[in-house]
Amino acid sequence: MAGGQGALAPHHHPNGDFFLCDLFDVVPKSDLASMEHPLFSLATRPDRRILHYAHNDVEITVTPSMRGLATIHDKDILIFCISQLMAAVNAGKATSRRLVLKAHDLMVATNRETSGDAYRRLKDAFERLAGTRITTNVATGPKEDPIEVTTGFGLIESWEIVRKTRGGRMVSVAVTLSDWLYRAVLSKSVLTLSRDYFRLRKPLERRLYELARKHCGRQRSWQVSVETLLKKSGSNSPRRVFRKMIRDIIAADHLPDYQLVEEPGDIIRVTARDAVLEPGALPSPSPEALQAARALMPGMDVYALVAEWQSYWQRKGQQRLRSADAAFLGFVKARSET
Repeated sequence: MAGGQGALAPHHHPNGDFFLCDLFDVVPKSDLASMEHPLFSLATRPDRRILHYAHNDVEITVTPSMRGLATIHDKDILIFCISQLMAAVNAGKATSRRLVLKAHDLMVATNRETSGDAYRRLKDAFERLAGTRITTNVATGPKEDPIEVTTGFGLIESWEIVRKTRGGRMVSVAVTLSDWLYRAVLSKSVLTLSRDYFRLRKPLERRLYELARKHCGRQRSWQVSVETLLKKSGSNSPRRVFRKMIRDIIAADHLPDYQLVEEPGDIIRVTARDAVLEPGALPSPSPEALQAARALMPGMDVYALVAEWQSYWQRKGQQRLRSADAAFLGFVKARSET
């Protein structure tokens, strides 16, 4: 890894066709589910643990292959694929779960080295992504039925090297995404990432950025207990060690877009760096409205919903609200129906 710091509905190809990743300089995007929940290992060595995660009504089990769990750096491949697909969806172009990409383009877009050894590491990443199995009740795509469905799948369904040069270097690769992930793209359940995300070398820094982006959104700040942050990060470190790692990251202050501050009570506050709104400038729903929102969308992070609603309110011109609670719950109801 390198160091440092609307649209027309898409046409769908019949099975067997593919989508060519050849769009230039697309905006990096990641799916909401993997930003919200810990699906990737933060370890730098092969991690063969079976991970179990439960939060509110969400349950996830991540099972590794013999090569270990997919890592958060392996996720770069999925981010590249999601970014290419979303650019095509927004442009009304045809898409498919099967993508063909140039390995060199992937490595340049994700700030990786392009040496011969980097191609070997990329192959290892494909194998970990294909071998890691997810079992979860987290849904992606439009909600059409209120019943709970538990699904098992690989992060990618398959991959293959399409062509090599005489020197053996990987040139292009075909990847078939899981249906679970592809539905997230088609329903636009994604968020834009900073390009500097790929400059973060520490796995925990990347995970903290994802959580900050997902939960803070465009509101001024988000606060979380160290205990909850440890759980949501997917870190395997003891709380004492995890707290020290967080303090080191706070001191380094490398996260793009967000700043972390430790507060009394074992609380971490995440603040958007470019926030210009004064405290209290954003409309805030009451605790009763938050509880009603939980009933409307069980399993969803209600504070993430608040951030989405506040962002929507800003984009719509910050119109005067007769009732913040009514406006928020109307937004959540519409969101649950889509």
